[in-house]
Amino acid sequence: MADLQERLDKMELAINKPSFRQSGGKANEVNYWIFDYPPEAELEVRERIEYLKKKNDKGKDDYTLVVFDLYDIIIDFLKDNDFLEKCFEFEKRRGLDKITKAVTRSMKIDFDDSYIVQFIKENTPDNAIVFLTGVGKCYPILRSHKAINNLHQGFVKAPVVMFFPGTYTEQELILFDEIKDDNYYRAFKLVK
Repeated sequence: MADLQERLDKMELAINKPSFRQSGGKANEVNYWIFDYPPEAELEVRERIEYLKKKNDKGKDDYTLVVFDLYDIIIDFLKDNDFLEKCFEFEKRRGLDKITKAVTRSMKIDFDDSYIVQFIKENTPDNAIVFLTGVGKCYPILRSHKAINNLHQGFVKAPVVMFFPGTYTEQELILFDEIKDDNYYRAFKLVK
């Protein structure tokens, strides 16, 4: 695998090609991509995303770059519904597994019309590229395959790039070299 800076440079070049924003990926399907990276490089990847967003905000690109931190969406949902403090108490009493199930149900994460899918649909302008971040931060409440597969069912407006802190083989996602998520993915590796 190429060095991370080289891969980030290639990713930037790829998303800036007009063909990246047209129809679909390799077989004309919905345009979903995964950029994987070593978890220890999280801050470096965040800095590059922030740089790209600021650069795009200057209006020189012919598209809008929209960055959604999935963890922030979950936390904002819990705060807006006055659930956050209740979640802390519930987790203390019942454990992580029970709070994970409760949050998953309240946000309808297992459904195509989940709160996250609706939020992204409502906040993505025309002619955009969507970056999904925060995948590692929201595990196990939101599994990466749920995010990408549910979004795939209800969102075809713009290409989506999920930034994944682990390894993606186009068959499975591996988080922290031990947690395997080998569910079906409708996404391609953006940069090898």
